[in-house]
Amino acid sequence: MSRLFGTDGVRGEANTELTPELAYRLGRAAALYFGKRYEDKPKILIGRDTRISGEMLESALITGICSAGGHAISVGIIPTPGVAYLVRQIHAVAGIVISASHNPFYDNGIKFFGRTGYKLPDAVEDEISEIVSQLSSDDNFYRPTGAKIGEVEYRRDLVVDYLDFVVSTTSERFDGMKVVLDCANGAAYDIMPIILNRLGVNLILMGDNPNGININENCGSTHIENLRLEVLRNRADIGIAHDGDADRCLCIDEKGNLIDGDHILIMCAKLMMDIGALVKNTVVTTVMANIGFRQAIENLNGRYEVTAVGDRYVLENMLNNGYNLGGEQSGHIIFTDYSTTGDGLITALQVLTAIKKFKKSASELNEMMTTYPQVLINVRVKDKKISQEAEDVKRAIFEGREELGDTGRILVRASGTEPLIRVMAEGPNKAQLDRICNKIAAEIEKVNA
Repeated sequence: MSRLFGTDGVRGEANTELTPELAYRLGRAAALYFGKRYEDKPKILIGRDTRISGEMLESALITGICSAGGHAISVGIIPTPGVAYLVRQIHAVAGIVISASHNPFYDNGIKFFGRTGYKLPDAVEDEISEIVSQLSSDDNFYRPTGAKIGEVEYRRDLVVDYLDFVVSTTSERFDGMKVVLDCANGAAYDIMPIILNRLGVNLILMGDNPNGININENCGSTHIENLRLEVLRNRADIGIAHDGDADRCLCIDEKGNLIDGDHILIMCAKLMMDIGALVKNTVVTTVMANIGFRQAIENLNGRYEVTAVGDRYVLENMLNNGYNLGGEQSGHIIFTDYSTTGDGLITALQVLTAIKKFKKSASELNEMMTTYPQVLINVRVKDKKISQEAEDVKRAIFEGREELGDTGRILVRASGTEPLIRVMAEGPNKAQLDRICNKIAAEIEKVNA
């Protein structure tokens, strides 16, 4: 039986896979679990992004929480890292985010943070899953009556506390800096423009008019090409793009070149090294990091550690070893000095801070790292395990690796959040990489035909 929780919460198409009934049981299970361990009326914070299904799922979650005597605190639309921050500030026992991040609007997700602001361990998720399973078959769990019934509190004002905190993570102002900001019609659409305006930015906005179904639609960090056009058209100093729940940040320099997570890590590593703030001069990254990243960090006399793909693995390494900077090429950047999870808003301010501190353009900082050509093909599959274990797929991967030798690398992995196999190749010759990736992808498609 597959786990209810995936790599980043419970996800699925809203109202078919992720139903209000499931959301109700998740809310009820969470209140039962945390109420038993911490307090009779556990405070559970809830935030969401702008998807049309968000309010429906939130209402179901709240009903479930209150049915088990919990105290639900709804903050409305807020970036995912905002929930992680506020859980600690108001001493809630848990936080819940309703979002499917970079996925299309028809998907949604429910993920949990514990009272410390970190995502729940697998063991806790499994215990909540077990309660959900029992609720599905025979709900004989605690049902309070009278004054013990749970309650809901609406606290949009708490978003301002998070906003003030994000502003406090930089000591710089950016007066006169021209920035194009793409909020992906998502959770940052309201809060991030306020932050940048407060810090003096000359702001040009995109993706700031959510209607429930346009989140991530041809905008945001998954559709960066539109931001590039706006940066060039407006002769901006930099472009900033978030994803739907704003835990990611990617940028475009003034010449129209992508500043991905690898490049952002190099800029921030240099910024922190110069003031002696980068612990052990080490950055934690994943197997997806470009070969050029490794060369660039070594050129700074720094070092790196590599984990599996996923911000939870990056964070796990950081916490185990005391490191304070890590992230992914996709734009999940974690500053443990400030946050317990990736925060796209804080990341954006650190990039702007680097531009201001070093008195260099975004493109000059971007050139601290040379990116090797990298090809990535996403193949939609019926069964991720079978797709990876098929002999013809393995043979194509082996042949590709033999051809590249020491000049490049191939990485084939299953997506943790979507029914996809990701085929990536990296090396000096893009045409060669295209051919190798397409061959592997074709074999995967045959298995799923």
